[in-house]
Amino acid sequence: MKKVYLILENGKVFEGESIGIEGEVIGEVVFTTAMTGYLETLTDPSYYGQIVCQTFPLIGNYGVIEEDFESPISAVKGYIVRDICDEPSNFRSQGKLDDMLKKLGVIGICGIDTRELTKIVRESGVMNGIITDKPTLDKEQKTALKEYVIEGAVKSVSCKEKRVVCNVKKPKKRVALLDYGIKRNIIEKLARRGCEVTVFPHDTSAEEIIEFNPDGIMLSNGPGNPEENVYEIKQIKKLVKSGIPMFGICIGHQLLALSQGAKTYKLKYGHRGGNQPVKDLATGRVYVSTQNHGYAVDLDTLPKNAQVTFVNVNDGTCEGINYKNSNVFSVQFHPEACAGPLDTGYLFDRFMENMEERK
Repeated sequence: MKKVYLILENGKVFEGESIGIEGEVIGEVVFTTAMTGYLETLTDPSYYGQIVCQTFPLIGNYGVIEEDFESPISAVKGYIVRDICDEPSNFRSQGKLDDMLKKLGVIGICGIDTRELTKIVRESGVMNGIITDKPTLDKEQKTALKEYVIEGAVKSVSCKEKRVVCNVKKPKKRVALLDYGIKRNIIEKLARRGCEVTVFPHDTSAEEIIEFNPDGIMLSNGPGNPEENVYEIKQIKKLVKSGIPMFGICIGHQLLALSQGAKTYKLKYGHRGGNQPVKDLATGRVYVSTQNHGYAVDLDTLPKNAQVTFVNVNDGTCEGINYKNSNVFSVQFHPEACAGPLDTGYLFDRFMENMEERK
């Protein structure tokens, strides 16, 4: 394997070996604590613009299974692992992870101390990094590394045209899904409950959605700073007033809060992984959830009609909101998570009940 380097914005250099395609890339370095689900991580549009580090040391051991992809492309800027498995063992495996990285055009590095890298990000916060074939950077590279910012994320990963993605013969409900960087499993969860799902681009007007007359509206997950989506936030505000039941996930949760007057802020190193504990404030029960976000809703800025339903057990951040006197609710975590956990999948049933009540 070719020798390559990960160089952080703070000057720290990691020497490793090239995986995926060869080349140079700059991105925001983040880590995920998930032990499984690397296929979903690599194909989750919410990682747009980021170089993702897997904290679990061995990645690729069950190979590549295209059926498990969250989207047909990879939005990650780069990929970091400690060890990559060259001999996967799984009856569903269709190939090796390194071959998948090459096919999807992902630049990666393996063989570095991912534990040390994770500690740096935890202590200093997310920072930019570059994967390159030289251990030192020239002036131009240093400038590019320092100035890199993730912009236009939602626009970059959203679909361009409206499309029916789940055509049920006798649909129980029709759902309009606004695509801010949709994961396939959100569609799957709705389909299993008998919904016909129509996906709309991120910049679809509220008037078009209302004219479509869906039984419910789903606001999808997605990447980037939620506050830069000014137009989308204005449309969601109109949709809330329409009275149509609505369910927001991840950035959908954040955009919904922003539309009601709340604010968001950037977390030090975000929540990414399949072991994030969230507490249901109504029952006191704690659920283990999958999460992937770098921003959070500011609890101190919530409007009077917002009732917090879940909080993160680790840091007390906002994980869920009900909006009083409406059929609108949202969660920061992923109840559709694959490869799991599936503890909060019941929230899709609640969405179905809300749609049923609106007859």
